[in-house]
Amino acid sequence: MKEILYVFAAIFLAELGDKTQLATIAFASRYGWLKAFLGAIFGLALVNLIGAVLGDKIGDALPLEVIHKGAGILFIVFGVLMLLGKL
Repeated sequence: MKEILYVFAAIFLAELGDKTQLATIAFASRYGWLKAFLGAIFGLALVNLIGAVLGDKIGDALPLEVIHKGAGILFIVFGVLMLLGKL
């Protein structure tokens, strides 16, 4: 159970003020809080389901150190692309 709380806390803190939350605010102003909330839940749930399934499969195939380094490289690449206006 504590692992679930760790993941919850990490995701909750990571998502505060991000593009998804800002988009949800914009949708809520147009469609109301309930529709925006439900749409955000379903959208995030599907994206995170895909991530969890892929992560589970990758975790079986690669050592954790390789996964951490790969994730770090992807974060850097996405950050540079965002700075350059490509994302």
